[in-house]
Amino acid sequence: MTRQAPPPAVLVQIFGRDDSRETRAAIRFFRERRIEPQVIDLRRKPIAPGELRRFVDRLGARALADTEGRLWRDAGLAYLSMTDAELAERLLVDQRLIHLPLVRIAHGVAAGPDEPRWRALLAEAAT
Repeated sequence: MTRQAPPPAVLVQIFGRDDSRETRAAIRFFRERRIEPQVIDLRRKPIAPGELRRFVDRLGARALADTEGRLWRDAGLAYLSMTDAELAERLLVDQRLIHLPLVRIAHGVAAGPDEPRWRALLAEAAT
């Protein structure tokens, strides 16, 4: 009987907060698939400007903004017209406005609770 080789290790990074239900769901999603993600708690360690830029470059600043959140409304941002660069700067200054979790798998990225995208990124990384 031949043994199959274990699947190649896939590095999954999740940027989120411990108190975020969506972040906990992302962690659970990957653990159910026997992948132990590297979790970066944004309450303890803010996202680096270069890392945030990677997400903005691939997804756009609008995809990263939590426009439905209470903080967005309380800050009055729904009424402002901002360019992507201005919005990216705002997200870097106040990371509570980011739609969590941010997930990076190999060279692919996703923002928010998006299980179909996570599955697609895992499939891409496995090939």
